Amino acid sequence: MNELDDSKRPIFVTGAGGFIGSEIVKKLLSLKLKVIGIDNLNNYYNPLLKQKRISIIEEFDQNNCWKFYRTNLEDTKKIDQIFRKYKPNIVINLAAQAGVRYSIENPMSYIESNILGFLNILEGCRNYKVEHLIYASSSSVYGGNKSIPFNENHSVDHPISLYAATKKSNEMLAHSYSHLFQIPMTGLRFFTVYGPMGRPDMAPMIFADAILRGQPISVFNNGEMSRDFTYIDDVVDAIYKCCLKTPSSNKNFDKYYPQPSTSFAPFRIFNVGSNNPIHLLDFIKILESALGIKAKKIMKEMQPGDVEATFADINMLNKWIKYKPKTSLEKGIVKFASWYKEYFKSDYYIGT
Repeated sequence: MNELDDSKRPIFVTGAGGFIGSEIVKKLLSLKLKVIGIDNLNNYYNPLLKQKRISIIEEFDQNNCWKFYRTNLEDTKKIDQIFRKYKPNIVINLAAQAGVRYSIENPMSYIESNILGFLNILEGCRNYKVEHLIYASSSSVYGGNKSIPFNENHSVDHPISLYAATKKSNEMLAHSYSHLFQIPMTGLRFFTVYGPMGRPDMAPMIFADAILRGQPISVFNNGEMSRDFTYIDDVVDAIYKCCLKTPSSNKNFDKYYPQPSTSFAPFRIFNVGSNNPIHLLDFIKILESALGIKAKKIMKEMQPGDVEATFADINMLNKWIKYKPKTSLEKGIVKFASWYKEYFKSDYYIGT
């Protein structure tokens, strides 16, 4: 794999104020690459944390390589203007309406952002000759699948939440555009990403907030759950290395026995996980140890749209870019807890 050429057209990152988006932007800027970022800074969770991430990026940009626009993916005119003005060579689409549980209460926001918004990105890639689209999918597409570890060639035809359905839709839309217009596309199915500056709607921050306040935490399915937690640095490494390797048509693709992970189009799908699922109660123990406080637990039933377990088979990504997670959960949670204790006392603390 070659390094990215900083003399080329800029890289366009959507969701730049988000957890993963802000971290990949900092990675690209550290390499003196030109980056165009957008985010709508919506109030799905308090935008103060997103604004803080953007301000950190601005401080990080020492070479005047960064340009930010506050806009929605579904703003067709604005998205087209950005593509037309900057003509990016690589697009990293991380913007989406996230959250499994929220999708039950606010379904329209998922259709607008994750379907209509994603279509705008695909149209931009089509009309302005983008060389490679890398887009965020999710482990949630595996739905009710009980066969673990989850492999990219498993069926994802049975989503159990609207969020998961929109992510599967993204994969299908991306494939059609990749085939019709020969645009190389890489879909990344992220597995429970965590770390400093993470999302307040996810378990690490929800639990840490309650524990530090002395409040009880809700443990769903009576603790009989496991998650493949993936540290943010490993995710950023995967995204960056995928920028360096563009998919091409699989000349050996068997149309009689098609595999979902590859195609006759220049299209690939990969899991991005740790390949090491952790039982929820064990995760809580690790977090308790890192925070130095015992949690008060309330056992509850499973929530609608949730799954019992996630477990990523990462062999395909390892073969593609030599991906191998470097941060164990124990080390990652120590880093997260150290940051969170400072965040808990800071001016931009927003709670959960």
